[in-house]
Amino acid sequence: MDLALLASVGGFFALRATPVPGGGHQPLERLYAGANAPLTARVDKVAARLAAPERRVAASIAHLGLAARLWSLALGPAALLGRVPDLGPGLLHWDPSATSPDDLWLAGAAELPGTAAVIREQVQYGHLVPLAEAFRREGNISPRLLWGNAGSALAGAVRELVAFARAQDRPDVAARARALAAELFDDEALRSTGAPHGPAFRRRSCCLYWRCPGGGLCGDCVFDSAPGSAAKDR
Repeated sequence: MDLALLASVGGFFALRATPVPGGGHQPLERLYAGANAPLTARVDKVAARLAAPERRVAASIAHLGLAARLWSLALGPAALLGRVPDLGPGLLHWDPSATSPDDLWLAGAAELPGTAAVIREQVQYGHLVPLAEAFRREGNISPRLLWGNAGSALAGAVRELVAFARAQDRPDVAARARALAAELFDDEALRSTGAPHGPAFRRRSCCLYWRCPGGGLCGDCVFDSAPGSAAKDR
């Protein structure tokens, strides 16, 4: 698989094929099995960097970043190459101490058909479902917010691919990314997270980033302006 081409789309699409000497990478399956210490460390790191007023704010931002990486690692190669790497939780290694975007390396070179069904199995069921459970263990964060993050991350990956396709005069890539996203959003857990199901996506929940000092609103935020401090978690 052409990892250099994928990385040229943007940092969220980059994937290492070899471990980093002395790095803190470990397979994500350990986190999903209940070893939450690395996730706790990651949330702590994000909380310190953003001066987050609540732990769940940092947890949401950490989750959003990792969800974006996971969708990108599958959607990018599917749109560009028609294939996806086998991203099994035992193969995909994550370093919780690295800066954003989350640093990942993949042990193995197996490839799978780049269909929406394969991406759903690999990313949504293989990672996002157990990842949400891990974040729920970490703190008081609602499933609705977490799936809103997943929808936002998927739409963000499509936006990046469409922008890349325009810059490279590759309308075929944009068309495949949009088509794959439409199929992926046609799922009970994702279809109600926001609309439309493409680059112009606007979510129906909030990732809470606005609560950080100087955070402001994300481009797809449910709010038109930052709510008062008394607003509830949506």
